[in-house]
Amino acid sequence: MYYIDPFSALMNMLWWLLILFIFLQPWFSKYQLQRARETLIRRLERKRGSRVITMIHRQETMGFLGIPLFRFITIEDSEEVLRAIRMTPDDMPIDFIIHTPGGLALAATQIANALADHKGEVRVIVPHYAMSGGTLIALAADKIIMDKHAVLGPVDPQLGQMPAASIKKAVETKPVEKLEDQTLILGDVAEKALKQMYDYVYNLLLKKGYSEEVAKRVAEDFSQGKWTHDYPLTYDLLKEYGLRVSTDVPEEVYELMELYPQPKQNAVPSVQYIPVPYKKETKVGNG
Repeated sequence: MYYIDPFSALMNMLWWLLILFIFLQPWFSKYQLQRARETLIRRLERKRGSRVITMIHRQETMGFLGIPLFRFITIEDSEEVLRAIRMTPDDMPIDFIIHTPGGLALAATQIANALADHKGEVRVIVPHYAMSGGTLIALAADKIIMDKHAVLGPVDPQLGQMPAASIKKAVETKPVEKLEDQTLILGDVAEKALKQMYDYVYNLLLKKGYSEEVAKRVAEDFSQGKWTHDYPLTYDLLKEYGLRVSTDVPEEVYELMELYPQPKQNAVPSVQYIPVPYKKETKVGNG
């Protein structure tokens, strides 16, 4: 006969339960986070009577075997957004919440086209920033709703790591006979890219009901290299250009952003504060 020590059996069972918990805990956390996001999105939809679509990219690095990963607008994103728009009734408003550093021009253009063609009101909400392709998407909205400190960015084309406007300018400053064939080809592509983006932004704004004057000015300054590609276009600047912008960001949008936590690189956070709203009568100090 074999004697089984009850204590050893219990410890063995607890050990396997601990391993199972460690294995399943990330999945449960992800499931709970996803449910929390869906609950908040549904609450926002009921409040605003709209279809809420989110496209939130964290630009911070995520460690995977020591390799940094970045998120940006991809074809997969455009496929999902187009699918969501197709599932939305023509007369239903769309609230598109976006937080992105940009991404593929093709994907951003597809999303912008789909939003511009939607018959219901389209409101693009920017809680923090929507640069490059994100700005292109914002320009397709009937109204841009942004935090008073949020920013958009220029939509000037980039060829690899180089701005098309700078390539064009460099080619124009040197005699043709001193340029290599590859440089001339690059200059030709840059010129075409600039014209294509100008035409696209100009026609997009006309389609959204802006005047020809506003469409020309925005298309020229936003797409032709007036600023560096990461230049912040603030609420005041966008309003000065005649774009339809407001700062009426729903409180639920800020709550939703908290459900897209930044990847934790270090145990000690670089930004820290007491996470409660203070009122004027709140006393802060030693008392």
